[in-house]
Amino acid sequence: MKKETINILQAAMETLGISPCPPIDVEVPKTGAFGDISTPLAMGLSRTLKKAPRKIAEEIVAAIKDRGPFEKIEIAGPGFINFSLSKDYLRNTVSRLLMQDRSLLREDIGQGRRVLVEYVSANPTGPLHIGHARGAAVGNALCNLLEEMGYGVEREYYINDFGRQIKLLGMSVHAQYQLLLGGASEFPEEGYRGQYIVDVAQELLAEKAEAFKDVPFSSCGSEITAWAYLKMLDLIKSDVSIFGIKKYDNWVSERDLYDRGEVGMAITDLRDRGYIYEKDGAVWFRSTDFTDDKDRVIIKTDGSYTYFSSDIAYHKDKLDRQFDIIVDIWGADHHGYIPRIESVMQAFGYDSSKFKVILVQMVNLLKHGEPFKMSKRAGTFVTLSDVVELVGADTTKFIFLTRKADSHLDFDLDVVTAQSAENPVFYVQYAHARINSILDNAKTKGIDLSALGNTDLSGLELEEELTLIKKLLTYPIMLESAARACEPHRITYYLQELAGLFHAYYHQHKVLTEDMALSLARLALCSAVRVVLLDALTILGVTAPEKM
Repeated sequence: MKKETINILQAAMETLGISPCPPIDVEVPKTGAFGDISTPLAMGLSRTLKKAPRKIAEEIVAAIKDRGPFEKIEIAGPGFINFSLSKDYLRNTVSRLLMQDRSLLREDIGQGRRVLVEYVSANPTGPLHIGHARGAAVGNALCNLLEEMGYGVEREYYINDFGRQIKLLGMSVHAQYQLLLGGASEFPEEGYRGQYIVDVAQELLAEKAEAFKDVPFSSCGSEITAWAYLKMLDLIKSDVSIFGIKKYDNWVSERDLYDRGEVGMAITDLRDRGYIYEKDGAVWFRSTDFTDDKDRVIIKTDGSYTYFSSDIAYHKDKLDRQFDIIVDIWGADHHGYIPRIESVMQAFGYDSSKFKVILVQMVNLLKHGEPFKMSKRAGTFVTLSDVVELVGADTTKFIFLTRKADSHLDFDLDVVTAQSAENPVFYVQYAHARINSILDNAKTKGIDLSALGNTDLSGLELEEELTLIKKLLTYPIMLESAARACEPHRITYYLQELAGLFHAYYHQHKVLTEDMALSLARLALCSAVRVVLLDALTILGVTAPEKM
């Protein structure tokens, strides 16, 4: 639809002698009163042609010789050109969708360009909590979406396994291990106190017996820390698996960056480029030469590296792997970190416009109207596995994707466990299951569904039927815009609207009637809706149940 509209407008431009033809923007109006597709082209040409936009719009419409799929072309407001599709074109879309299936639903806008998406990357000091889960849902859906749109996607998890947090994990497990043996051990003031620490300490006791009993942390800390870190990493990988997230292509270790000398080499590279200087006994990165508001310390006065140092090396590593686009998905509290990393990109000569950060807000988990507080150290946080066990991976992922990633989200357990229209994932999944039930019922009545793509659809005359078809037509446009903006939540918006249109249609009109031709036409429409529901849910990483 979009391509045909642009082709018609380009032909009109040639007829009018307007060359070169400017980029043509077309959009789907929010209301049917403005047609099925619209363009502000005339307004964009007004300054160049020195004419009123409406006059230009009139000339463009007059120059259109082949109206293609449109039964009506109108001018509205200051000069919008609005196109209304013919009924035959809409019906033919249903047939094409059933015969071509998914190939009709997307454009290859990626053309093989390589994209690296890093997401979750929680410290390996405990299980993933509900906040991490939202980032996992966003990252997984975004990767699926970009892959479907023709990009070559790599999924990456950055393991922060170096520094104070990992040491605190080891100290916490060591202290709990001594307590299990009846010994006395001072628990670190900022240590981790969740039940998972007790569980890991019990595993350590079962595996190592009393090998470390009464042994001070200074003597066994490195061994216990390394052991506990691997247990935590296994726990995170298990959480990712139960959440139904596709496997990561890469697990990149911060410690490995240090061990391979990449942190030092990255700093040396920046020094050679003139962006490193020393002041007050510390080593600084001159990030104010770029987008940052102040220069940043990378080596402290005691000679230790800051966290920023390894981030420099890590992002240089990303650049060295020559991706066309780099996407980082971070918690919203990292907003101030964006210009810092953009400065690193620019210092290494990279076009920072190809670097995108998606910020993910925390989730407000509610039960009976009361919030659940989360604190990894205190041990009162709600884990990802807790939520998945309670409401399921499908529901959790879908709810997390019902809002833009940087918007606050209330996750109300009373709503998401209800089997009602208030539960958006149930509402959408039930539309898919309902269509399957309709088709199964048709089969039991002896109706042949094998050639619905060739069915005569002239019986689809109702406004609700034509509106449903128009909604199907906008799906590829929505997918493209969602991929370009890196906003997979647009898919859940679309699904809820499509499901709402279908449920309303089903309640008002029988699909199976005494008129066989009409029944087949309506079954074809239902099948087309099912194709799109399944496709969109699959991209989100959510299942489409056959029955509910």
